Amino acid sequence: MRLFVSTVFTFILLQPIAAQTKVDSLKNEILQMKMEVQEIQLGLKSGQKRFQSGVLVSALGYSVTIAGGLMLGRENDKLGQGLLVAGGLTGLTGTFLLVDSFNFLSGKKKRKKKPL
Repeated sequence: MRLFVSTVFTFILLQPIAAQTKVDSLKNEILQMKMEVQEIQLGLKSGQKRFQSGVLVSALGYSVTIAGGLMLGRENDKLGQGLLVAGGLTGLTGTFLLVDSFNFLSGKKKRKKKPL
């Protein structure tokens, strides 16, 4: 009988302690989630400028490429060829900026090359 009473008494005393540990673990998980959300928001803000720059540069470059293509076979053929090359390179640079911003947003970090 005493064993039963002491077991019940111990169970009643330990019940709030177990509940407190569950609350603490939930608080820790909530804090971790808040930190992850803040990291995501920081990444979005940082990558937004790269993305916008990439869109602007690639649109400008490909527009110059189209203008150069329209000038081919006319009076300013040499200028059209130059615009094709310059616009193509500018468009590729803008595309590289776009891809780089996507990698930055997704959290992929560039690997450092190991020295040989």
